[in-house]
Amino acid sequence: MEWLINTIYYVLPFLILLGILIFVHEFGHFIVARKLGVSVSAFSIGFGKTLWSTTDKQGTVWKLSAIPLGGYCQFLGDADESSSTSDVDLSKFSEEEKKHLFVTQAPSKKLAIAFAGPFFNYLFAFVVYFGLFFFLGSYDIPSVVSEVLPDSPAQRAGIMANDKVVEINGKAIETWDDITFEMGAAIDQATVKVERNGQILSFDMPLEEMEYAFDETEKPMKRRMIGIKGEAKHFHLVKDNFKFGESIVKSAKEIYGVTALTLRGVGQMIAGRRSGEDVGGIIRIAEMSGDISKSRSFWDFLAFMALLSINLGLINLFPIPLLDGGHVIIYLLEIISRRELNTKVKDGLFKVGLGLIVALMVFATWNDVRHLITRWFE
Repeated sequence: MEWLINTIYYVLPFLILLGILIFVHEFGHFIVARKLGVSVSAFSIGFGKTLWSTTDKQGTVWKLSAIPLGGYCQFLGDADESSSTSDVDLSKFSEEEKKHLFVTQAPSKKLAIAFAGPFFNYLFAFVVYFGLFFFLGSYDIPSVVSEVLPDSPAQRAGIMANDKVVEINGKAIETWDDITFEMGAAIDQATVKVERNGQILSFDMPLEEMEYAFDETEKPMKRRMIGIKGEAKHFHLVKDNFKFGESIVKSAKEIYGVTALTLRGVGQMIAGRRSGEDVGGIIRIAEMSGDISKSRSFWDFLAFMALLSINLGLINLFPIPLLDGGHVIIYLLEIISRRELNTKVKDGLFKVGLGLIVALMVFATWNDVRHLITRWFE
């Protein structure tokens, strides 16, 4: 019976979450391609063997495939699902069909189609955040410490309950979200300024790996932190909490904050100032989605989906060949140079990109497995 419960809480939410995010991303490519006159031959959620398919009036085959770890939007004339080669035999197509091939389009159109996937991920996140803030409302947790964990860096440094955090590592703090962002960006040390009885006090302390649980229903897991807690965050129904304009601004700030924090963390890893242990993959996403579905609300699950959508869009914009960002760079170069990049050079870049992506997936999976072993067996 336990396996059935775990399936409900971990597998199903993960598949739903991943399926929606993949659909949003690929639909961005699809709809912009259609609008620009490019024919789409296949739209698939998943890879491998086709489990279900149907063909629409314009000839696009819509599919659900056996391996639900990605998807693709294949354009007419593409040699494979990745649209990664321009080596297409045009003699196989009529003059009318040639007008609708992806490979025959101007670089500006190709650029728009490549950029549309990540853009739709960001648009989806914005819509989710806006809906949560406008229709449900939300509250910003004040940056006041409600509890200091025993034998934590914060306790040893002298931070006390009811202290109001006003600055971390030189960054002004207004809400508990700001604390989460800045602690996530910290490396080994944190300089925390608090307000206590009208006085500003400054504390220097290390980050230490400590066990933490969101609430009593969640299994504790190890995280690097200083050991302070604030009020638990949930989305609550609050009448007149945010109006239309305020919801737009708050949604934009939420997206900016997630993007900035992610980029800062990646930059720190590249510079060698942060461990690569924070890199997670599919297993970590499944674990987190399951934890949220078990112990938190549906609205928190939606917020988590929006966060992942931002990260999916951002990662796809990285200038790595084979990712959308790599395509964007290539099409920009073609626009600037006014000539198409050599086919062999493109294919070589895409092979390098594939190698990088595979290596990153292996590394992330290894981190995920280690994390699971630590969580469940220590």
